[in-house]
Amino acid sequence: MSKKILVLPGDGIGPEIVAEAVKVLANLRDAHDLDIDLDEALVGGAAIDATGGPLPEATLELAKEADAILLGAVGGPKWEPLDISIRPEKGLLGLRSELNLFANLRPAILYPQLAGASSLKADLVAGLDIMIVRELTGGIYFGQPRGIRELDGGERQGFNTLVYSESEIDRIARVAFDIAKKRGGRLCSVDKANVLETTELWREVVTAIGADDYPDVELTHMYVDNAAMQLVKWPKQFDVIVTTNMFGDILSDCAAMLTGSIGMLPSASLDERGKGMYEPIHGSAPDIAGKGSANPLATVLSVAMLLRYSLDEPEMADRIEAAVDRVLDEGLRTADIMSDGMTEVSCEAMGDAVVAALS
Repeated sequence: MSKKILVLPGDGIGPEIVAEAVKVLANLRDAHDLDIDLDEALVGGAAIDATGGPLPEATLELAKEADAILLGAVGGPKWEPLDISIRPEKGLLGLRSELNLFANLRPAILYPQLAGASSLKADLVAGLDIMIVRELTGGIYFGQPRGIRELDGGERQGFNTLVYSESEIDRIARVAFDIAKKRGGRLCSVDKANVLETTELWREVVTAIGADDYPDVELTHMYVDNAAMQLVKWPKQFDVIVTTNMFGDILSDCAAMLTGSIGMLPSASLDERGKGMYEPIHGSAPDIAGKGSANPLATVLSVAMLLRYSLDEPEMADRIEAAVDRVLDEGLRTADIMSDGMTEVSCEAMGDAVVAALS
């Protein structure tokens, strides 16, 4: 049977970058016999404008029926005045929660052609290949109670709850250990166990799993503030990093900039069966929306992850990654990765180049 892929363009540059990624999928379907059906739906600000809510029931039903989901980006200043409970980002959080997409995989890989675009010295980042495994459906972003309340004296107070159960820690840790076994055999668990009881439990659970079930993986622990410093000081010491929702959100963006541009990095969010939602790690970039200058390569590489993790098509995934590498070898660059001697191209032209390289 054909595999169902739900496409959610979203807001800002989302429709532009997703259009190029869909070109790649269409090429693989039409020219390389990839058996897929594509459907499209609304999420985020676009859904608010059309239906009044960031995650319409029709979109959620299509997402539940799909084998994989390709997402662009959500949000923008247009919807910031709305109450936080109905902003575009709630559509994204709702998908993660409703589909139980608890494991977020965020690779930080430096293409050798882009070494000069990194903010760090070339010798520090050459050959960089890190996988950050972020817990995605728990922690402080989902914990209850939360809100803004008025104290007895009339002063307002904001509050959020950081909470993790043993089972939540166990399942994300096992995902990270399994990935580490297939890579360099090293896993660094990042927490703040010296001041947060929640991550004290995190460290205890991860340590026990490593000792009992993954003795062949070298496990280390690091406080999140030190991890942020070490990513800048000596990034190649890391192979796989596993951490909480909020810490992973921050550290993955930090790691992204080591590679030269956040516009180059894909991500996967998986459930326990391998169904996933795939998206670039950057946001909707409303300041450049409609200008044709966005970099679609992170979204194209997200398609490669989709093929590898949810559709079990590793050869197709390899084909996409090779095509991106070939395009970079040809000197084509979008504005965010442009450097002297290269040829600057539009979002659409970069997508066309990847499709041409697939052949």
